Amino acid sequence: MPESVDHEPSGEEAAGSDGRTHPTIAATGAQAGDATLAEPAQFRMVLVSLLAAGIGLISGGIAFLLYKLIGLLTNIAFYGRFVADFTSARRNHLGFWAIPIPVFGGLIVGVMAKYGSAKIKGHGIPEAMEAVLFNRSRIQPRVAILKPISAALAIGTGGPFGAEGPIIQTGGAMGSLVGQVFHTTASERKVLLACGAAAGMSATFNTPIAGVILAIELLLFEFKARSFIPLVVASTLATAVHMQLLGAGPMFTVRAMDFGIPSALPFYLLLGVICGLAAVGFSKLLYWTEDQFEKLSIDDLWWPAIGALGLGIIGYFVPRVLGVGYDTISDILNANLALRLLIVVMLAKAVALVISLGSGTSGGLLAPMFMSSAALGGVFAVGMNEIFPAAHLSAGAFALVAMGAVFGAASRAAFSFIVFAFEITRDYNSVLPLMLVTVIADGVAILLMPKASIMTEKLIRRGLRIHQDYEADVLQQMVVSETMDREAPTLSAEMPVRELAELIARHEPEVSRHQGVLLMDAEDTLAGVITRGDVLRALDEDPSGAISVLEAGSRKVIVTYPDETLHDAAAKMLRNNIGRLPVVERKDPRHVVGYLGRPGIMAARLRRLDEEHVREPGWVKRFR
Repeated sequence: MPESVDHEPSGEEAAGSDGRTHPTIAATGAQAGDATLAEPAQFRMVLVSLLAAGIGLISGGIAFLLYKLIGLLTNIAFYGRFVADFTSARRNHLGFWAIPIPVFGGLIVGVMAKYGSAKIKGHGIPEAMEAVLFNRSRIQPRVAILKPISAALAIGTGGPFGAEGPIIQTGGAMGSLVGQVFHTTASERKVLLACGAAAGMSATFNTPIAGVILAIELLLFEFKARSFIPLVVASTLATAVHMQLLGAGPMFTVRAMDFGIPSALPFYLLLGVICGLAAVGFSKLLYWTEDQFEKLSIDDLWWPAIGALGLGIIGYFVPRVLGVGYDTISDILNANLALRLLIVVMLAKAVALVISLGSGTSGGLLAPMFMSSAALGGVFAVGMNEIFPAAHLSAGAFALVAMGAVFGAASRAAFSFIVFAFEITRDYNSVLPLMLVTVIADGVAILLMPKASIMTEKLIRRGLRIHQDYEADVLQQMVVSETMDREAPTLSAEMPVRELAELIARHEPEVSRHQGVLLMDAEDTLAGVITRGDVLRALDEDPSGAISVLEAGSRKVIVTYPDETLHDAAAKMLRNNIGRLPVVERKDPRHVVGYLGRPGIMAARLRRLDEEHVREPGWVKRFR
């Protein structure tokens, strides 16, 4: 790997007024192809925000169209009428003849997945994560078309799914396509993909804040103005489209609730543990079911139909598991269901979901998990009231809190679903129990499933490493002067290459510790740099080594400054394919004050590791 930037004097090297040859000092290190780096970041952010606005409007329209398409297919399949009103499949009167309907839908989805795109399988969010993390945020156009159609077919024929997952993936696909059409970087394309996903979430549930946070937690893994501003723009406009087309109210109509703070706090603590266990159990059950389908000896084209057959049988006995089930969720949140029915819905919906989704069909995960976990919260509250009559726990309040906690813990997006549940009720009194129960559930899930979540397990099984935590980059927090070597390795620019080779052979400390050495002129100012690779090339050309080290080295020097961040300095190294930078004064770029090599960059990482793992003696130990 070459260690110096340029071995030939450039046209910028000229004799100064004193007759000496000066080095070309490159402060930015930008090379050919870095033109976009010079473009103002503010201009790019404005451009991305404008594109995000269009994505938000499109995603809002797609959400509305998918909502209507699901309604149309549900009416055709279960009621034999050609209308697009959103109707629950549970009210059908087909009896036994309702069982084959999901099978028909599953068969069509299997064909679409087999001959269209396998990316339509599942609930969509892991596929969007994969595109961001491993495919430079590129999603195929066919996914943007097939995903919503396949989801509408699956849900419209009774699939126990929500529309939000497919809308999130479709919105993300639209954002990715916009980024591919225009001249954008991979990072900007990632932001546009996340804008589409956030817009899809916001347009589905009328929860713009949760949509933004969900995109940050599951897709972006960063919190920067360049991404936050476009996200808010897209989410706001998508919500405005929802309000215009579907009304300004929340997705679920919820009566006023008594959250019982602070008297109910002990019960919320216990509920948090139960929700964490439920999140882990559901995740493991889902992927265990997928494993069982993988063991089948028949073509995977038939798997969705087999899963749909199981759904049809369950739906025959418990019709509430069919379709999206927003009306059932509303009934649970308003405490309209008796204990026995709550238990039936909780178990039947969970089983129907894992059988259907585990078979590889297309559909969203949020709504069905909301139903099952809300029923869990309701069952808990009613059960505690039976054991402790004086508790007077609100079944609706505990249902709401469990609804946010289980999915927040399962997806490792706790903050998103704290805000989501709050936006559903718009009741500030829900915040405290939501925060407490969700983080306890999240902690339990992290203890029991430290390496995976319901979103990342599928990707991890493919050998893809997912890191969902994010923090400020230590290289952006430290400056060069904190880790640079203040004793820079220097040599006279007039030294023959032969003498330098001898110093290296004798392992002299001033040259043996570094791959590159700074060359100083007669006035002790920076003239160039030479690396060991330069020495070897010079000796190959002239075995006598009579030429000077300045002639063998490079006069074009990339430099850094004491007050420059290590992030920017490291970027110069990477862009210019070099391993060291002279540290010079800003006022006089030829006056060397230090030397930054790779060890200086790694020193910042070592400091962060020490902060994470090295325990310092506390006051108690000092006192003892």
